[in-house]
Amino acid sequence: MNMSPANVPKETLKTTLCFSIQDKVGGLEGCLAAIKAMDISLTRIESRPSRTKDWDYDFFVDFDAADAKQVSNVVEQLRAHTKVVNIIGSENTGDSVVWFPRKMTDLDSFAEKVLEMGEELSSDHPGALDPVYRARRMDITRIAKQYRTGQAIPDVDYTAEENETWGKVYRRLTELYKSHACREHQYVFPLLEQNCGYSDKGIPQLEQISRFLKDCTGFTLRPVMGLLSSRDFLNAFAFRVFYSTQYIRHASRPFYTPEPDCCHELLGHVPLFADPDFADFSQEIGLASLGASDEDIEKLATIFWFTVEFGLCRQDGELKAYGAGLLSSFGELEYALSDKPELRPFDPAKTAVQKYPITEFQPVYFVAESFKDAQEKVRHFAANCMNRPFSVRYNALTQSIEVLDNKEKVLRFARSIRDDMKTLTNVLEQLG
Repeated sequence: MNMSPANVPKETLKTTLCFSIQDKVGGLEGCLAAIKAMDISLTRIESRPSRTKDWDYDFFVDFDAADAKQVSNVVEQLRAHTKVVNIIGSENTGDSVVWFPRKMTDLDSFAEKVLEMGEELSSDHPGALDPVYRARRMDITRIAKQYRTGQAIPDVDYTAEENETWGKVYRRLTELYKSHACREHQYVFPLLEQNCGYSDKGIPQLEQISRFLKDCTGFTLRPVMGLLSSRDFLNAFAFRVFYSTQYIRHASRPFYTPEPDCCHELLGHVPLFADPDFADFSQEIGLASLGASDEDIEKLATIFWFTVEFGLCRQDGELKAYGAGLLSSFGELEYALSDKPELRPFDPAKTAVQKYPITEFQPVYFVAESFKDAQEKVRHFAANCMNRPFSVRYNALTQSIEVLDNKEKVLRFARSIRDDMKTLTNVLEQLG
């Protein structure tokens, strides 16, 4: 995991507005002239056929505003030319919905928004005083800094020392997986060895793993420099994107890391992103995070912590681990399945407010019945316990987010679900 709950002050407010026009001479020009008069520079403009009968086209415009007042002024100017103007998202504008990515390419704006780690190391980091290690980290994080959506992830030519560190961690953890990991993790891991170069001999490459995951569930990997904010990190899950580091912990302490590294990402997280039910569950948390308030983001990050990071499940009457924080730490993996910690059933409303330590073993773990059950519970939590005035759906064909903020859009979505159900019913009938 590469997220942090901290918030970073922004100099400008990334904002998305949606306005609708009729197809007439000067319709769009008037709107754009109003924006230009406010000394606003658009970073993107996109048009779509309108889904409401009174308008012909919907336009989405992105821009960086100086402050919330400027956003309001732009809205007022646009309303002189069209009555339908909505703020889809704007950062730090009080009662407005927080800006969120609507297309996969929007994730490119997060490339350099790292809160800590990455190139810079804290004073207590094992590699803080090692100039060779620090230089190596800088070389590797440069890949994430320059990466953009759609590109192949460049391989890292890992050193003998780095591969040796990986091997020590790999051998120790894989022995425990046989008895401690959930069945889905145990099923996928040999496939990673067969298809993605997983072994104790060297660190596998993100591009090869990403292609494998995409074939399995549509998930892809994206390199990251270090820790992201909880909002940025969770937003990516809505697009089935997982931010992964490419660097590895310091060789002096192979069984300890104060931060996520490639051992944590590739051994703990990656296997389950190849499982359809777990992939659906992870995306559900991501979708819930889009446009969520700061308070709700904190709750979703806590749910993520107790599930995707430190989750337990019960399978065939036995307790098993599925959280990456457990599956990448042999010490806590053994501890979590002992009789020492307190176990509670997974309930998002209660899990979301549970306090947790980040520098020691967890005193409390939440046990899921199944990934599907957890997904339904998170979906119910998002619909009934969050303060968000709309719902969203992911369009896999366009890799974009559709905002369901009015009755007509919701009905259209419902009709598409109904049509899908009819198709499935026909298939079932054909299969007898």
